[in-house]
Amino acid sequence: IDTAMTLNAMHPDIIVIRHQDSGACNLLSQKVNCAVLNAGDGRREHPTQALLDALTIITRKNKIEGLKIAICGDILHSRVARSNILMLSLLGANINLVAPKTLLPRNIDNFKVNIYNDMRDGIKDVDVIMMLRLQNERMLSSYIPSAREYFRYYGLDEEKLSIAKNDAIVMHPGPMNRGVEIDTSVADNVQSVIKDQVEMGVAARMAILEILSMR
Repeated sequence: IDTAMTLNAMHPDIIVIRHQDSGACNLLSQKVNCAVLNAGDGRREHPTQALLDALTIITRKNKIEGLKIAICGDILHSRVARSNILMLSLLGANINLVAPKTLLPRNIDNFKVNIYNDMRDGIKDVDVIMMLRLQNERMLSSYIPSAREYFRYYGLDEEKLSIAKNDAIVMHPGPMNRGVEIDTSVADNVQSVIKDQVEMGVAARMAILEILSMR
């Protein structure tokens, strides 16, 4: 309450908040007299990342509806995954989640997506592969045998990438762990749109701040 009083006393137009606790942004929005922009809260959501990811896909593929999109990696701890599932499903994409069982949420069946524990099955003939990093800072126990073992089965290398469509694009919200969830040869090749995501993020967030400032 004291924090909200202090923030209100500053008369801000917008508050951008990134917080380790899920729901923190929603709670703050109920206490302050201005717009609150969620820049990531715990494991819950990262809405601006989903917006820029959707824009990146549209720029490269000219659509989202009907595309097959594989989201691969640490789904359990990823707020990016949750926001992208909501956003891309709403826009008509078919979503595959690819991860070992230990890195999938317990309520995964509620997401209305396709679940794969075998990466090669999960990325077969997809249009978009979205890789996620292992979020070791949020892991309270051991979820994988080792980074080397994880890369062998779930790291995106050129051999696995060849299973997707020939014109599939590769995405990653960053920061990347090269050699863990993605090989350098894939991260930097012509199918990678990771740099495009970074550029799109600047434009998308500028637009969001502009819209909120006019409220």
